[in-house]
Amino acid sequence: MSYPYEIIDCHTHIYPEKIAAKAVKSIGDFYEIPMDRDGTVDSLLRQMKEVGIRRSLALAVAVEARQISHINDFLIRTVQSHPDELWGFATLHADMEDPDAEVDRVLNAGMKGIKLHPDMQHFSLADPAADKLFSACEGVCPMMLHTGDSRYHNSNPSLIPPILKRHPRLQLICAHFGGYSEWDEAARYLADTNVYVDTSSTFFAVPNERVLELMDLYGEDRLLFGTDFPMWRAIPEIQNILSLGLPERTLKKIFSENLKRLLGEK
Repeated sequence: MSYPYEIIDCHTHIYPEKIAAKAVKSIGDFYEIPMDRDGTVDSLLRQMKEVGIRRSLALAVAVEARQISHINDFLIRTVQSHPDELWGFATLHADMEDPDAEVDRVLNAGMKGIKLHPDMQHFSLADPAADKLFSACEGVCPMMLHTGDSRYHNSNPSLIPPILKRHPRLQLICAHFGGYSEWDEAARYLADTNVYVDTSSTFFAVPNERVLELMDLYGEDRLLFGTDFPMWRAIPEIQNILSLGLPERTLKKIFSENLKRLLGEK
């Protein structure tokens, strides 16, 4: 399959083969969404080839601070083994001792940024301990945040503006149009900021008319295409974007150009 523009998936997750099935089940249980993908890098690469996705950004998350080195090392090895297909965002945790050193380490190993999932990692973006993570990335590399979940408050979109005020040079990607299951609240707090948002894990719950409204609020230069693999299949997610009737200029930005600009990639 091919498209008249480059497609980069900015939001994917991969796991070591030995634990992939368990990890995928755990995520499905967390979100109460049935999942039938296996979450391995081979499965992701196979989907990319079948669908026509040029590259994917693989994201790491460590539920506990003691897991950080091990999880980041897995992602580094995997990305280095597939340099033409994958980029990587490593992970940090509010309970870790020296986030600056880990950021230096993973960037030197080829990672492009950092991913946090406060709800799964059990800390709030408002915690003072989390501020050292933002400081470690500010002016250094982009950070993607899982934001929003009506069941929790750790990643509520209302917590983002104070972070940006304290860290004005921090480049943030707020996943799921800025607020999973809290899309309206995300728009209220984030539309007038400079954060990027991705399109992942949204179309299953938000009608196209509202998606178009959200896109207009954030602006075409701040939108990134993402599937949240292995939660959703790529073809329907691509078709969701194409069904909106957006101009080709906007599609190019969403599917690849905005992410490449953010990451400093030609």
